[in-house]
Amino acid sequence: MLQSRAGLGSARLTTGALRAGGTADALTLFERLEQRLEEFPGQLTRAATTLARDWRTDRYLRKLEATMVVTDGENAYLISGGGDVMNAEPRESPSGETGVIGIGSGGFYATAAARALVTVDGLEIEEIAERAMTVAADLCVYTNHNFVVETVEVIEEAEEEEEEEKGTGKDKES
Repeated sequence: MLQSRAGLGSARLTTGALRAGGTADALTLFERLEQRLEEFPGQLTRAATTLARDWRTDRYLRKLEATMVVTDGENAYLISGGGDVMNAEPRESPSGETGVIGIGSGGFYATAAARALVTVDGLEIEEIAERAMTVAADLCVYTNHNFVVETVEVIEEAEEEEEEEKGTGKDKES
């Protein structure tokens, strides 16, 4: 899991660019996405579509093989080398599902399982992810049962400003 603050103000860009292709390729594409976010501050949709266009048309980028999932806390996109930019289901779609997106060989299995599990009351997001990945591993021969679940906390802008003020106050006292 990679995190960046490029072009998002107080929001963090989080991407699941790791695997579903080469890690080095994913890191290169992540750097390109950061550049696009600096060019288009606060506009993840525009940065993602511009990256996908570049990825499809640029002679060097075209050779990179990876799939990225990026989110700014509000929107989540899957970006592929074929120029595809797919949006996750909105947080509250008409079917009652929340934004779920998956990548990799078992991604479709995990996504389907997670969409079903999201409707179950009392399940935490980490448990949904683990159960969905277990289903994917059971069905997909290329997915194993070794999972690492990373949780990224979203810090609201007001909370972050308070933390920065507290940090600045301590520096002045020292």
